[in-house]
Formats: sequence, C-alpha cells, structure tokens
Amino acid sequence: MKSSIRICASIGRESIDDALAVADSIASQVDVLEIRLDYLKVPAVLPFLDTLKTPLLFTNRPSWEGGEFTGEEDRRIDILLEAVAENSGYVDLELLAPDESHRRMRLARKESSTKLILSWHNFKDTPSREELVGRMALMQDKGADIGKIITTARTHQEVTRVLCLQEVAEQLHFPLIAFCMGRAGVVSRVATCGLGGYMTYCGVNEEEATAPGQLSVRALREIYSLMGA
Repeated sequence: MKSSIRICASIGRESIDDALAVADSIASQVDVLEIRLDYLKVPAVLPFLDTLKTPLLFTNRPSWEGGEFTGEEDRRIDILLEAVAENSGYVDLELLAPDESHRRMRLARKESSTKLILSWHNFKDTPSREELVGRMALMQDKGADIGKIITTARTHQEVTRVLCLQEVAEQLHFPLIAFCMGRAGVVSRVATCGLGGYMTYCGVNEEEATAPGQLSVRALREIYSLMGA
C-alpha cells in the first residue's frame, strides 16, 4: 500500500550551485524539494527545473512572513510566476500577500499545471480554532489547490487544535498542510500526515532548519522507519 506520508525538504542556500548540490544529495529521501528563492543571492528557477527530477516547490518568502526577501513585491512575484510558466510542481504564495499578487497568480495559473499552496504562518502563537478555520476557508476561496497553516505552539492543547484542522479540511475536500513550530510542535510535524495532512516539512540537516522546530530529513526518516511508515 502506498504511504500517505509526503515529505518536503526545505533548502535555504545562498548560491545556486550549493542549493543544487544539497538538493541532489537528499532527493532520493524526500517527495518534494522546496527551493527557498528568498535565500538565494541570485534567485532563479530554471537551473533547478533543468537539473532535478524530484517535484519542486518554489517559495520566495517575504520578511513580513518570516522570510529573507526584502525587495519590491512585483519583483518577488515575478520569479514565482516564472516557475508557474515552467510548470513546476508547486509554488507557495502567502495568504496575506497583496491582492495584486493574488490576481497575477490567478492569471498565470490558467495556462499551467503548477499547484498553488496558499500559506499562513504565525510565529507568535496559535489563534483560536475559529480564526484558524476562517484562514483555511479564505485559502480555499482564493483558489488554493492546497492550504498551509503553520502556528507556534507552547502547549499540547495548541498542537491538538492545529492537528484537528484536518477534520474540517476533509469535510471541505481541501488538501491542507498544518502543523506547529517550536519545541512543543515537533510532534505535530511527525503526526500530521498520518492524520490526513497533505505534507510535512524537514530541513537538510540539524544545522539548516528554515523554521523553528524543524527536524532534519535523516531524523524524520528514522522516526517514520521506527513507526513502520
């Protein structure tokens, strides 16, 4: 039986050559490779699409949502639209991005097979269930193929609140990525796919986490192996 676990490794390197090298080194261990364009000194999508066979997710995270990009919004979106034009596996766009960015993305995707992940990250806390469900509904309304809700958890109750979003997502027939950052949230990164989550994320190694509490690909694979997954 095919495993329901989909693992995405997030790659944040400054040079394209370094990013390609590390991507190639772990490609066989993951299902998706996230290329963090906001980490690259000279962002580009074609070197990755031309070289790597693993499905690619391109993210150009702005500083206002925890990323490294600090330039103009049009320029940030331009390179994501290039990935869409080249039919990359996925692109990630923030739920709170300007309306014009969403409009441009909608137009570009009319001629593309690229799946759109609309994401929302909260680096401070975990809001109420009502707010989280509202965010998910908005993602679906804005045309996301997949939603992504990531919060910061300090208690097991907050972790449970986020993981339980999968029940609502199933009712809405809406693929959802949902887990928690921080020490308390580590368990949610492991558990989410078994509870219906579309995908979980990991880092290249212990030193290169791109989010708080992110496990390395080696550690995540070892845990799933022990679980028989």
